[in-house]
Amino acid sequence: MKVKVNGVEIDVMADTIAKLLKELDINPSRVVVEVNLEIVKRAYFEQYKIKEGDSIEIVNFVGGG
Repeated sequence: MKVKVNGVEIDVMADTIAKLLKELDINPSRVVVEVNLEIVKRAYFEQYKIKEGDSIEIVNFVGGG
């Protein structure tokens, strides 16, 4: 299915946020995910279904000092 991730349209096999993060090789404990302008709590990544055309923003936490 086609979704937009961080402004770029891509084809993915995933149907949940958790599967999408795994498909994109992203550690779920280090990101915030927003779907169609709504932040999704990490506890719901496994069950939150993504749909064709969704706009998904994935923001990584970066540590430093």
